[in-house]
Amino acid sequence: MIPDKAPKEDVFHAAGGLRKDAHVPSFETYKELYTKSVDSPDEFWGDVVKDFFWKTKHAGRFLDYNFDVTKGEIFIKCMEGATTNICYNVLDRNVHERKLGEKIAFYWEGNEPGDDLTITYKELLHQVCKFANVLKSQGVKKGDRVSIYMPMVIELVVAMLACARIGAVHSIVFAGYSAESLCERILDSQCTLLITADGFYRGDKLINLKLIADDALQKCRDKSFSVLRCIMLKHLCKDEGASAGSQSPPAKRSCPDMQEKQKDRVKKGHPLPKVPWNPEVDVCWHTLMDGASEDCEPEWCESEDPLFILYTSGSTGKPKGVMHTVSGYMLYTALTFKLVFDYQPGDVYWCTADIGWITGHSYITYGPLANGATCVLFEGLPTYPDVSRMWEIVDKYHVTKFYTAPTAIRLLMKYGTEPVHKYKRDSLKVLGTVGEPINPEAWQWYYNVVGDKRCPVVDTFWQTETGGHVLTPLPAATPMKPGSATFPFFGVIPAILNESGEELEGPSEGYLVFKQPWPGMMRTVYGNHDRFETTYFKKFPGFYVTGDGCRRDKDGYYWITGRIDDMLNVSGHLLSTAEVESALVEHEAVAEAAVVGRPHPVKGESLYCFVTLNDGVSYNKALEAQLKQQVREKIGAIATPDYIQNAPGLPKTRSGKIMRRVLRKIASNERDLGDISTLADSSVVEQLFENRCCAAV
Repeated sequence: MIPDKAPKEDVFHAAGGLRKDAHVPSFETYKELYTKSVDSPDEFWGDVVKDFFWKTKHAGRFLDYNFDVTKGEIFIKCMEGATTNICYNVLDRNVHERKLGEKIAFYWEGNEPGDDLTITYKELLHQVCKFANVLKSQGVKKGDRVSIYMPMVIELVVAMLACARIGAVHSIVFAGYSAESLCERILDSQCTLLITADGFYRGDKLINLKLIADDALQKCRDKSFSVLRCIMLKHLCKDEGASAGSQSPPAKRSCPDMQEKQKDRVKKGHPLPKVPWNPEVDVCWHTLMDGASEDCEPEWCESEDPLFILYTSGSTGKPKGVMHTVSGYMLYTALTFKLVFDYQPGDVYWCTADIGWITGHSYITYGPLANGATCVLFEGLPTYPDVSRMWEIVDKYHVTKFYTAPTAIRLLMKYGTEPVHKYKRDSLKVLGTVGEPINPEAWQWYYNVVGDKRCPVVDTFWQTETGGHVLTPLPAATPMKPGSATFPFFGVIPAILNESGEELEGPSEGYLVFKQPWPGMMRTVYGNHDRFETTYFKKFPGFYVTGDGCRRDKDGYYWITGRIDDMLNVSGHLLSTAEVESALVEHEAVAEAAVVGRPHPVKGESLYCFVTLNDGVSYNKALEAQLKQQVREKIGAIATPDYIQNAPGLPKTRSGKIMRRVLRKIASNERDLGDISTLADSSVVEQLFENRCCAAV
């Protein structure tokens, strides 16, 4: 599976200086450790376990599992019998045992340049303990679900760690999602409390977050479910005119020294968010924090107790509540962060993702903090106020390890090298990519221009479901091929299967699956274990099915070829075609809809939608605008269709199944359709080609 020796030709090697102190300094070392992780997992992970605090230790096997649906219920269990607390391990352990209390945990960089602050590990611990007591004062207890709908502020980290401290299960919803999407996630997880903020700026655009949150809560009430409390952080508003209701929460921030360092975010001419206030439901973050104690004993949790639920799009249109548990996730994110980024004391690490996605959970919060790292937390956009913003931040904080999405790289490539070369970037040592496969051209630009040909690029493949990296280079050890995720991480055994479920050897292409679990993988779909088994294990019993296609080359390198099921990867964010189709069909004018992906030079994929209208309805620009707005409201701005095409008919088989591969060809204007003999009416195809969107030609 892994070659005895790495190839020496057509690959990029790390600079020699990086190998000197690297955790995994050579390909030979990688091979030795990988063999140990697969052949002797208890011994391999036993060494990792020693770095953490355990209230009680586990007995028996490190991992126990069943991947074969024909042999009973699917399960994954890690370190049964052990008890710990992940918040204690990422904060208390760093402050009291590792003496890192005065070390900066986060540099926070706001939407506007100059809007910044810092927080140390000691300060972060105090704030988390205070907010944990706030949660308890609101009746939250171990096992309760808490929904968090916040911008990229330090209080978001405080809220999620406070949940973990008391054993509550956090469910973070990306602040770009609509009220409908937030409502759907609250209902599915039966959250009893919502944490949000007044609003935030995304570039020049004001997002009235509290208005959206209130709309979501009303939608919940309309469906006979009431969230007991909504805690609101005052992020933008000042006292004057801040509230449209009967109360006006105080303006100060909660963390020590932040009030002095916090600059006025509401720039001249920028509007304040509207903040409706319902005293029966709403409570103010700052008021609650004022009276809270800094002492909060952690809740000691079983290894397999739930840590968080994070929703990802599902092929049925209903998002899946991916559930991760305490110990295995903690160990896996800590080790992958340490080794994949070769974290060293003194590094400043910056992941540009949003905490509302799994990347932010694993590689902004839990993984870095478990290693005592200093991180940059960024609220803004890579192109605001200009296209040099990211490199200005790299120089400002002397960032050494930088992790971003291919979408961002392709976007910045359009502006050439001058915006990059305005800044030195000489602190950078390792570059990383996440969210989707990176095309070789973008990889080369990232390596040559941003990294000045001296920084290895770790092209990481993983999913919300995997919890952490599963295929990835190690910066000092793995010779890199632009566009390849290279080799498996420790303990991960990939395989490639054909449609019949037969394992393919050597150079091949097919379904990417994994043969056994690793500590950080998901345990179930919240409230629906049958869906967990059906989605990931039923197609090929005995394997975890990723849903992605994969190619293995002659040197054993793995290349992700994209989703096999009806999912789209838009700007690194996974969207369900069924979910978008459902939103379109809810419009009274639409009888049927089909959504496919079309290649996009920046986003990777764009949404190309075919809609069949009801009799008597004419397609026009006004209707197109309504349909796009409907999708935005139902799902969020990220799902806004790029193209909507009037489709009097759709290509269907005689059994009524839509042939999506034909629609993908039409969207890309490719006439080579392959075998279409099973179509019930082949004349539909030519009509669809004639009706293609002009902008898509």
